[in-house]
Amino acid sequence: MRAEVKRANGKRKPLRLVWLQSGGCGGCTLSLLGAEGPDLLTAFAAANIEVLWHPSLSELSGKGVIDLLQSICDGEETLDILCLEGSVMQGPNGTGRFHMMSGSDRPVRDWIKDLALKAEYVVAVGSCAAYGGITAAGSNEVEACGLAYDGERAGGLLGGDFRSKSGLPVINIAGCPIHPGWLTEALHQIASGRYSEADLDEWERPLAYTMHLVHHGCSRNEFYEFKASAEALCDLGCMMENLGCKGTQARADCNIRPWNGSGSCIDGGYPCINCTAPEFEEPGHAFTRTPKISGIPIGLPTDMPKAWFVALASLSKAATPTRLKKNAVAAQLTVPPADRRKNRT
Repeated sequence: MRAEVKRANGKRKPLRLVWLQSGGCGGCTLSLLGAEGPDLLTAFAAANIEVLWHPSLSELSGKGVIDLLQSICDGEETLDILCLEGSVMQGPNGTGRFHMMSGSDRPVRDWIKDLALKAEYVVAVGSCAAYGGITAAGSNEVEACGLAYDGERAGGLLGGDFRSKSGLPVINIAGCPIHPGWLTEALHQIASGRYSEADLDEWERPLAYTMHLVHHGCSRNEFYEFKASAEALCDLGCMMENLGCKGTQARADCNIRPWNGSGSCIDGGYPCINCTAPEFEEPGHAFTRTPKISGIPIGLPTDMPKAWFVALASLSKAATPTRLKKNAVAAQLTVPPADRRKNRT
């Protein structure tokens, strides 16, 4: 049903949203609460979204929440958008009883599934809800998974063929945590009634932010261009060659649209770990180490042939200015750019 044609008394009816939290840290909500220009509540109001329940924003608790969710499942109340934050907890042995809904004798997993079947749109908020994320790392004793994926495999709680009442798959706002704008943009587009599968990439993430690489807008791009590499986390150089940075592979606009107007992982001195991708939590090596074969990093830019990269890297290293070589392994800029015209004779 197109959101913008749902009207009552000549006025557009608000879209009704329910937000559940499952296996995770609540970090996506924490990030959203830090939204600026506009703040989260203003963004909801501008999209004409009515938050029926959110664990951090709503006063309703206990039996009142259970009654609300049950009324939706029974078809007595409508639900336009279901948001899940955190992975689905399926354990032990597929029962879901590791995570029970307080005040009921049902696993949260079962509530999520029933509500998803009633929702016009289903949104996975964060990589845990999308693919399993950090909660599914290691031996995954809790049997954590995403809504429509279990890591890179289609399935999860709802199955790879799931479509909400709008006809769309689960919309995966992947990230750990997400940027507030990634979610609010998607919600505004949903509210306009113009969201379609053409707006999603191959992992059902919004192209609004996965059209970019984290590499775009990186403050260390000059070091990358000349392959002037950092050797320790406190160094200023490019972190791809030695410190595991996946900014040339990761799909997100973190360095174009930083958190709180100024921050990103790389600006904070830590390499990009590609947290918007399924199974980022299991890279097979330390996050701050770059695996190599014969001295060549395994993780090369996603759409560049290896032979071309090796050739260009060799040329770049040969042409690296002394300024970049020295600054790359320094904790602060020590050599300023020079104007060669000053010393002309």
